[in-house]
Amino acid sequence: MEEYFSLLCPLFAGIAQEDLAPMLRCLGGREKAVPKGSPVFLEGEPATHMGVVLTGTVQVVQQDYYGNRNVLSVLQPGDTFGEVFACAGLDALPVSVLAASDCRLLLLDCRRIMTLCPHTCGFHNRLVQNLLQLISRKNLEFTRKIRIMSQKTTREKLLAYLLSQAKAQGASQFTIPLDRQSLADYLGVERSAMSAEISKLKKAGVLDTKGSWFSLTEGST
Repeated sequence: MEEYFSLLCPLFAGIAQEDLAPMLRCLGGREKAVPKGSPVFLEGEPATHMGVVLTGTVQVVQQDYYGNRNVLSVLQPGDTFGEVFACAGLDALPVSVLAASDCRLLLLDCRRIMTLCPHTCGFHNRLVQNLLQLISRKNLEFTRKIRIMSQKTTREKLLAYLLSQAKAQGASQFTIPLDRQSLADYLGVERSAMSAEISKLKKAGVLDTKGSWFSLTEGST
């Protein structure tokens, strides 16, 4: 686990690396390998654990009554998931977490984080502070998605997402963590309609793309 310590720092900031092993034992931490396409958590399961992505990519998804899938977020190494629902005290998860690629994850029992152990471990207060910061950042991320989803047309949603990725990566050429179907699910649009808009934007010289790689021209709107 020590080789992943740099990824764990947002959650374990201010905690010495030598304290990592005893801390994970106290928190019931365990590593788990999940192959691509397999579930990590399923909607309806008890909301008791959170996870940290060590390698690979996972998606947080929600399905409606008719089975239509909405990708709520895409998580990379170092990102966390499940903590919002576990800390909210929900009986069951309202979403599923799926492996978008072969993944290695760290799972933690949130009940142990939120409840001081009998040994009164010194890291607990710091860990709770870090967890609250992570949850606050998740709220900001969902606010960003709401801004994208509030756009009226498929074209506007697509460009809002791509522009946000360009800004986040500080470059007009960038790679997104989504394939075409996952991008359509994230934007809440039909894949065929999105593909048509991408073709129109390429013909208009607004963008270029191949797979998950995109290049935006100056002044893209």
